[in-house]
Amino acid sequence: MSVVFLDTVGLVALWDKDDQWHSLARSAYEGLVRERKPMVTTTFVLLECGNAAARRPYRLAVDRLRQQMLDEGTLIVPTVEDWDAGWLAYRSGPGSAAGIVDQVSFTVMRRLRLRQAFTNDRHFRAAGFELCF
Repeated sequence: MSVVFLDTVGLVALWDKDDQWHSLARSAYEGLVRERKPMVTTTFVLLECGNAAARRPYRLAVDRLRQQMLDEGTLIVPTVEDWDAGWLAYRSGPGSAAGIVDQVSFTVMRRLRLRQAFTNDRHFRAAGFELCF
């Protein structure tokens, strides 16, 4: 069964009812849960989510997801090699390219042979991944 990578853009859209992508993210996430698709993310993505949610009502949702993923063993700590490869891609990319957290996410996804990301971030599509919404 294919594993889905959870990205910040998708998670924030899921939690933030005012986000323009909320209904699409919610529908896509419910479909993943219904299909019992395994989901993973990185500590970097959760840090990014935590920063985005710091003064938002869904702040505790980030911590609940973190704890759930820790319990399930689905929270990935990027390796030093992931970190270095992400920075290399970041450094060599154009100004319109993905940010450093996305670059590390791409590296982790490639290492784990993941193809699908819970996001609608165009940078994931440009990097060759399938988007959930």
